[in-house]
Amino acid sequence: MSPRVLKVALGVSVALNVFALAVGATVLVRKDQAEARVEAHRRPAEREGPPILVVVDSLDPAVRERVRGRLRTAALEARPDFEEARDKRREAVALARSPEFDPAQVRLLLEESRMAELRGRARLESGAVGVLESVTPADRAALAVILARRGRSIVHRREARPEEGTSAPAA
Repeated sequence: MSPRVLKVALGVSVALNVFALAVGATVLVRKDQAEARVEAHRRPAEREGPPILVVVDSLDPAVRERVRGRLRTAALEARPDFEEARDKRREAVALARSPEFDPAQVRLLLEESRMAELRGRARLESGAVGVLESVTPADRAALAVILARRGRSIVHRREARPEEGTSAPAA
C-alpha cells in the first residue's frame, strides 16, 4: 500500500471513530434524559402515598374483603363508561386520520369521550365515598388515598376483570 492510501484509510478510520463516539454520547445523554422524565412522572404518585392495594391489604381481614368487594363493584359499574370513552376517542383518532376528516365530528367525539370518562370517574368516586362511610375513622383515614386522582385503578386489575386479566377503568 502506498503512503497516500494509508493516510486516506487512517482518515476514514478516525472519522468513523469520531462518528461512533458521537453516537454513543448521544445515546447516553438521551438515556439519562428519558430516565429523568420517567422519574419525574413517578414522584407525584409517590407523594400521594402508598398504592391503594397496599392500604387495603393492611386492613383487618373482615374489613379488607368488604372494602375490596365494594371497590370492585364500583369499578365494574364504571367500566362501561370508560370503555365508551376509549371507543369514542379511537373513533375520533380514526376520523382525524381519514381523508374524510370532519373537525366538527372529531370535536363531538372527543366531547362524548370526555363526558363518558367523567361519568365513569363519578361512579368510581361515589363508590369510594360509600366505602369510606362504611369503615371506622382510622380505616377511613388510611383509605382516603382512594380519592386521590392518580389515573390508576382503585382496585387491582385482575380483581376487576378476572375473566380477562386486563385493566379495570382508571381511577
